[in-house]
Amino acid sequence: MVPAMIYLLGMPTKVVIGTSLFQITFLSAYTTLMHAVFSNTVDVMLAILLIVGGVIGAQIGANLGAKLRAEQLRILMALLVLAVCGRLALDLFLRPEELYSITPGLIG
Repeated sequence: MVPAMIYLLGMPTKVVIGTSLFQITFLSAYTTLMHAVFSNTVDVMLAILLIVGGVIGAQIGANLGAKLRAEQLRILMALLVLAVCGRLALDLFLRPEELYSITPGLIG
């Protein structure tokens, strides 16, 4: 959604970042709550660690984002997207160590 808001809607990059994070906050909270209520599959300690890490990371990201120009933020986001694409492409061609394994605790 971030590229669509920047390029299609013409929103300023710094506003888009805040809007995206605001949306992610509510979506994550809702999803966590629904998993906790209906399937009891939420690890509370892990959730607390992720919340603390997210708050600290958001503060660091906000400070770095305030120091960078919009063009620099776009370049960093493009590099991140390319890195994820590269990793996914690499995983398509590399053979895993174990083709079939049974891992305790996984459903599926």
